[in-house]
Amino acid sequence: MTAVKEKSQRARAGRGAPAGGGSEVPSQVRPDPLDPVTIGARVKALRESESLSLRDLAQRSGVSAPMLSQVERGETSPTLTVAARIAAGLELRLSQLLRLDEDGAVTIVRTAERQRGGNKRRGHSFEVMTSAQPGQRAELSRHTLAPGGATGAVDDPPMHEPGSRETALVEHSSVVLVCDGRRYELDAGDCVTFDADLPHHFENPTTDTEAAFLAVVSAGLRRS
Repeated sequence: MTAVKEKSQRARAGRGAPAGGGSEVPSQVRPDPLDPVTIGARVKALRESESLSLRDLAQRSGVSAPMLSQVERGETSPTLTVAARIAAGLELRLSQLLRLDEDGAVTIVRTAERQRGGNKRRGHSFEVMTSAQPGQRAELSRHTLAPGGATGAVDDPPMHEPGSRETALVEHSSVVLVCDGRRYELDAGDCVTFDADLPHHFENPTTDTEAAFLAVVSAGLRRS
């Protein structure tokens, strides 16, 4: 029996019937984070989120590509040594790979916890609404543009990884999306989706009104 599987069985045993002989029926059955199928799906999702092939991860982790393939398909439970190597290849701690340091399946980011940034000179500010968890394939942010402001310049390099897609929804006022040299005028309520790995930025064309929009950037294959 492998070490990870032994740890999984101990974890399940620790979640048995409550003291006093009573029974407890969980309101929702959650996947065991140490189950081979769960681990395999986790490794595959993390690998793909980093745009790594099996060969790439094998080179980075020192675990053979055939072994990685078996792990991803849930056909084998990796030893702790192998799991640690896979985690290192993904630049994660073992606890992150196995999701042992995550508190439940729901993550809440409070208003005060949002990541904030921007460029005052360009009249741009933003808030990242989602948490930065390993393997997360989408990020939601809210952007505010002062009159005449912009998120970037025409000659700025792409900020997102190859294959990323971005969807933006204009909350109020109007903005202009400049993507790959073309300009697209958007009014409040308009929604646009584009390849985020192309040079792009947003502009507020007005001279007296602040503009705001929501943006979701997701990893994945380009569709155009």
